[in-house]
Amino acid sequence: MKNQVTPYLIFDRKAKDALAFYAEVFQAEITDLQTYGEADFPTPEEANDLVLHAKIKKGDMLIMVSDTFPGNPLEVGNNVSLVLECESDSEIQHLYDAMCEKGLSLMELQDTFWGAKYGKVKDQFGVQWDLNFTK
Repeated sequence: MKNQVTPYLIFDRKAKDALAFYAEVFQAEITDLQTYGEADFPTPEEANDLVLHAKIKKGDMLIMVSDTFPGNPLEVGNNVSLVLECESDSEIQHLYDAMCEKGLSLMELQDTFWGAKYGKVKDQFGVQWDLNFTK
């Protein structure tokens, strides 16, 4: 097993918006974008423009994204949080500010007892992020 877990985020008809947002926030590129309409299996016509699979990449960071298949309900909850280990004070501040703009701060960005700057955010798509910068 590799030493990295790749998060796979699933959205209800909002994957393209999420891809654009995350690509901008992380200054990353969107790759391997495929819609259900491009799939080699039958799909309902209303799913043609929905994202079957895509990746957001920057350096070693990889996030996979898709829309849920029509008819499969999506339940957004607080059972998943993604941890980002930041490389600088300016990076963690940028990510925190960008995600809070249309999202919600669950824990203010602050110095912690474990020697890091840390904040927790729920972004505009309901995804929770733990932002950590070990000093």
